[in-house]
Amino acid sequence: MDMTEKTAVDALLADLQEHAGDADADGDGAVAQAAGRPGRNLTQMMRKIPVTLTLEVGAARVSLQDLLTIGMDSVVELDTLAGEPLVIKVNGTPIGRAEVVVAGENYGLKVVEISDLDLDTLQR
Repeated sequence: MDMTEKTAVDALLADLQEHAGDADADGDGAVAQAAGRPGRNLTQMMRKIPVTLTLEVGAARVSLQDLLTIGMDSVVELDTLAGEPLVIKVNGTPIGRAEVVVAGENYGLKVVEISDLDLDTLQR
């Protein structure tokens, strides 16, 4: 996480702490409105939190002895079949599968399978 992301997360967390009492048990914000402050929508605030999206090519389990022999032209076989979709992870948690594509001068990913990412289910 770079400093910009860390600052953004710190600001959002401070905002969450400042307004922690703004919603009543039903989450409708009636308590906050009665106190004269606008209610905060936790789900909307959470949508602004930066996360790291990665594409995992595969993994290999090797012994320390084998690791010590790896050099410049070594090839390590991974546990993913060639042509198989790769795993999309958000902050290390698998959320779907994708294929690698070229997007301008960079690599990109084309989503071929995604799990349900409904942040609205986080509301009380």
